[in-house]
Amino acid sequence: MAWIRTIPPDQAQGKLAAEYRRGVARAGKVYQILQIQSLAPEALSASMRLYVATVRGRSTLQRSERELLALVVSRANECFY
Repeated sequence: MAWIRTIPPDQAQGKLAAEYRRGVARAGKVYQILQIQSLAPEALSASMRLYVATVRGRSTLQRSERELLALVVSRANECFY
């Protein structure tokens, strides 16, 4: 597995700390998928806006269907989180 330097939640400041707080509000903790983007808080913010729009935004699919699609794609990509 590759090693990528990250900024842990207890060391985050500014925009990154704010994004981590939003992550905790959404999911109860700061998952590694957020921390892996910690060196680029603007990119993290953009990716989370895309995620929220995709999973929680207006759609003809129910949220459960969108969550299921995300699960299937993650499994197809051999992503275990």
